[in-house]
Amino acid sequence: MPDTIATPVAPPADLPTRAGIGQRLDALLKGGRGKDPVPAESIRGPVLATLKAMLEEGRQGIRARFESSHRGDACVEETAALTDAIVQALADFTLGHVFPVAAPTKAEKLAIVATGGYGRAEMAPYSDVDLLFLLPYKRTPRVEQVVEYMLYLLWDLGWKVGHAVRSVDDCIRQADGDMTIRTSLLEARYLWGEPRLFIELRKRFAKEVVASSANAFIEAKLAERDVRHRKVGDSRYVLEPNVKEGKGGLRDLQTLFWIAKYAYQVEAVPELVAKGVLLAEEAQRFAKAQLFLWTTRCQLHYLTGRQEDRLTFDVQAEMARRLGYTNHAGSSDVERFMKHYFMVAKDVGDLTRILCATLEQESRRAPRFAFLRRAFGRAELEGFSLEAGRLNVRGTTHFREKPVDLIRLFHVAQAHDLDIHPNALRAITRALSAAGPKLRQDPEANRLFLEILTSRKDPELALRRMSEAGVLGRFVPDFGRIVGMMQFDMYHHFTVDEHTLFAIGILHRVETGELKDEVPLASEVIHTVNSRRALYAAMLCHDIAKGRGGDHSILGAKVAEKLCPRLGMTEEETETVAWLVRWHLAMSNTAFKRDLDDEQTIKAFTDLVQSPERLKLLLCLTVADIRAVGPGRWNGWKATLLRQLYRRAEERMSGRVEQEATDGRVQAARAELAALLSDWPAADMEAHLARGYPSYWLAFDTQTLAHQARLIREAEREHAPLTLDTRLDKGRGVTEVTVYTPDHPGLFSRLAGALALAGADIADARIFTMANGMALDVFTVTAAGGGAFDSADKRARLAALVRNTLEGGVRLTDELARRRPTITGRTRVFRVPPRVLVDNTLSGAHTVVEVNGRDRPGLLYDLTRALTQQNLQIASAKISTYGSLAVDVFYVKDVFGLKVTHARKLSDIRTALLAVLDDPAAAEAKVAKKKAG
Repeated sequence: MPDTIATPVAPPADLPTRAGIGQRLDALLKGGRGKDPVPAESIRGPVLATLKAMLEEGRQGIRARFESSHRGDACVEETAALTDAIVQALADFTLGHVFPVAAPTKAEKLAIVATGGYGRAEMAPYSDVDLLFLLPYKRTPRVEQVVEYMLYLLWDLGWKVGHAVRSVDDCIRQADGDMTIRTSLLEARYLWGEPRLFIELRKRFAKEVVASSANAFIEAKLAERDVRHRKVGDSRYVLEPNVKEGKGGLRDLQTLFWIAKYAYQVEAVPELVAKGVLLAEEAQRFAKAQLFLWTTRCQLHYLTGRQEDRLTFDVQAEMARRLGYTNHAGSSDVERFMKHYFMVAKDVGDLTRILCATLEQESRRAPRFAFLRRAFGRAELEGFSLEAGRLNVRGTTHFREKPVDLIRLFHVAQAHDLDIHPNALRAITRALSAAGPKLRQDPEANRLFLEILTSRKDPELALRRMSEAGVLGRFVPDFGRIVGMMQFDMYHHFTVDEHTLFAIGILHRVETGELKDEVPLASEVIHTVNSRRALYAAMLCHDIAKGRGGDHSILGAKVAEKLCPRLGMTEEETETVAWLVRWHLAMSNTAFKRDLDDEQTIKAFTDLVQSPERLKLLLCLTVADIRAVGPGRWNGWKATLLRQLYRRAEERMSGRVEQEATDGRVQAARAELAALLSDWPAADMEAHLARGYPSYWLAFDTQTLAHQARLIREAEREHAPLTLDTRLDKGRGVTEVTVYTPDHPGLFSRLAGALALAGADIADARIFTMANGMALDVFTVTAAGGGAFDSADKRARLAALVRNTLEGGVRLTDELARRRPTITGRTRVFRVPPRVLVDNTLSGAHTVVEVNGRDRPGLLYDLTRALTQQNLQIASAKISTYGSLAVDVFYVKDVFGLKVTHARKLSDIRTALLAVLDDPAAAEAKVAKKKAG
């Protein structure tokens, strides 16, 4: 580690310099009457104004150069140079004019040192400024005055200044016990003052701290990195990554260099090549990754006007545009930009493994790195060497000589529960070109890959390793096309490839029984399937054709038809995989968007599925797919709907539905209810059974029918104009709201609005008009943002708000309009094209209206109000939300209780609903575009 002061790099000619700023400040002292100088302490305002002007002048020049070149490295270096000039000129002025001393004593001398990122001379436009005021001994009154004067001026410039005032002894002592201070001093850079102090600090830091603590430093930095990753999402492929702190971000690169600098006493990455730590091409990857990340971070700061390091959805599109990305077939500019980001993050991960491998090799020669080894000794295993419990290769040419081992390495590691040595991964990187057409057609390679995919030993881990190493994308090029591909919406949390690997892992966990409490039906069914290999292959392929400009289900089925025979799967298996990929959304779409009590819905679904085996496969695939979308996307309500659809379809396929006709099922439901309410007088039971039409008796289980019967009998006895009941369903994670009141047009709409005001999200609604003219409406709701109303107090408040609204205490339209949020920030960027589909073939008795549009509070109220104004009766509703997209499905009849068939009427319905759906964000964009034009 050098103990000299580095010569600064010359800044651009138009960048303000220390001398130039100093001259401007000195000129302020000559502005008094006559030739008398102005007292320095009295001109703080002009000094601040001058510094602000020079700072702004410098920033404008840096930004102009950046926007023309998009060179993040130049931007951070110039920003640091501008900061240097201001700090140095201010120190000159402060010590020379504000607190001058003709002959300062040794104790009054000090040095100013840049630390942290500023010490590396790397500063994004709005980075913090970290300064160390370095003293020979303890503080003196003059030093305190100097530090205070400078800091207040720097803060008034708008900078976030982190500072410390320490002697050399203090620095060494604190660095010895504090890893953060030690890291900060590792990158200390001389700025101003007494150079002897800085040189002494560097010498003593290298000798007394670094020389004896490499082991502890490296271990601490790797542990610190892991903690940081967990805080910001422990994946490189979260869709709103943190450029600085996220996995694969700038901090990871900096951690790599800190470790290398500490271990090898280097000052720049190219020195690691000379020392044999990195190959030249790896150092180049480091430089490229750093340039991309710095460019991204600088642009993000300029775009947001602040120190912002998270690539949120609302900035990604504009970032892509400013950095010059364009739309290509099948992928937008923002998707291409984010894919580039994720590929860079992957490169950072590769470099981390490479450096750790080099340190481990060093540990054989230098005991200080011994903690990186888990065991000593070498052994042989199926043609690979076994080192420290990890599979390795003998030489860098291994995979070029035996390309099939690019697959077999991961197969052996999976079979024996072994990790893979970083050196082997490094050798793979250098031999990836061997994973070409010849290897893809190799029967042995394909056999090994299929065994990895369908292994009972965690296929996710093996496939993830293959993907990280670049092998999976080469061996299955269609998978390579989705690596790093983002899905630009607020529903998905991960890139397409990451989602796919998660889904395979979840499928494995379902099979091992890990998730039997959360998905009991799938955990039971998966052990009865006969096409297990087809199930895992379908999961690999289910999203493999995303980003191609067409229906990814149809295109993915075509990919499967070509890939499966190559992997050695039978014709029957290939057909099954292709079918599953083609229809992998069919079960969720039916369960979440259709009325499962409508026989036509079940018939259409079973006609599509056709066999019990496909039904079982589709259930397992659907469960794993939904759970892998992201946190909170799976819940008890979705599980209930899928289970209900599965059971109804299974019944129909087995023939039990035909054996028990609808009339028979109604009679059975009524008989079961009568048995459960055997304590009721016969007259009361007969009166209640006369109230319900056949569809009502088949809509609920016997326990729920009994609960409703008691509510209705009590309401009739009391002649209550409104009965409202809330009931928690812990199993489904929802709250059931039941309303019994005289029926009238618009009732459902008012109920939907009342629930919206009460903070409830409606997931399902069943509406019944009883024979006595009363309405029995049952809503399944969750609290806004997810979860049930899980306490009696919450449910009581919910009921009170709904009751007050229905009784006229609230003007729904006005109140909902007041509470409707402006579409800003992260949601503004998502354009949701409104769509209305009307279908008379999906139900035997109802017209089905499907509405797609941007979700907002009160949307359901607005939609149902529009349907009521069209003189439609709403029989049931299915409500789904996918991020910012609302998908609401209504089963309706006309005023005569018939399907809506007249073309003019159908057109009127579409027009009315589209008016409700008019996307406020799209409307705002049109206005803005018109103004700009």
